[in-house]
Amino acid sequence: MQDLVDRVNAEGYAIVRGFLPPSDMAEIGREVDRMYEEGLKHHATYRDRNLLFEVLNDPKAKRRVVLQAHWTAWISPLLERQRRDLRYLDVLAPFLGPDIKQIAQQLHWKPPGAKYTFYRFHQDARFRESPNTGDQSMRGSVTAGLAIDRQTVANGALRIIPKSHTRGYLGLSDDGPIMVGETQDEELRRAGLDPASVVTCEMEPGDLLLWTLFTVHGSAPNESSYDRRFMINSYVRAAASDRGEWVFRNGVSTPLGDQPEICKYEQLRERPGPFYIETGWTQEGRDGTAL
Repeated sequence: MQDLVDRVNAEGYAIVRGFLPPSDMAEIGREVDRMYEEGLKHHATYRDRNLLFEVLNDPKAKRRVVLQAHWTAWISPLLERQRRDLRYLDVLAPFLGPDIKQIAQQLHWKPPGAKYTFYRFHQDARFRESPNTGDQSMRGSVTAGLAIDRQTVANGALRIIPKSHTRGYLGLSDDGPIMVGETQDEELRRAGLDPASVVTCEMEPGDLLLWTLFTVHGSAPNESSYDRRFMINSYVRAAASDRGEWVFRNGVSTPLGDQPEICKYEQLRERPGPFYIETGWTQEGRDGTAL
């Protein structure tokens, strides 16, 4: 485990091969498919406190698709248990200690044939309140991405720029949505990054990718005939954050409470939901173009 910590500290990422066995992944895959069907029950993006389904009438696929879902642990007992599986503690404790909270729980799909299946290069610090501070809560955080499908060049596996986490917050893609307009090489060069250094993190189901809030990453479109399902759990040292859901207290797996805690979005205190978001970040939505 110390080698894993050293690799993440040095390179900004590391892959744990075979983190979960095929039997576990088959069960998780079935549940993730069920969550996709839950999302399709909604005509548009839907939020209820931390629970979110991002639903899009995709102009290229010409069908309704679900691109991501947040905090499905609130409606899936299996995913609630999975986020606090003690095997995660084995990986996370060397980074964060025995008291750990969770800031993000996400499912990502890249439906084949859909238009919006890429992510511009960015740093996850963008989605925290103070990305430029580099304070303790930013440094005491690890994101874990679980491969549900094979992650390949063809279906848009995550791409990372090694050692980019050492450069602080760079503001990449801060000019707009990260799923509209792919990052150009010149944008990376202006930030002092070499486009030739990009690594595609190809993985098998059950592999786990770790990265930091400052690691520059993105992904190319899914140009294959198969999906790319990916589960993201972002964890933080509990003493460094007054937000998030408990995952481990003194090394003990801790279930969700009766009511959701605010994880990232302060405005949910004023507007917790449920509600629909009828217009969004897509080019069509911003232009007022019918889908």
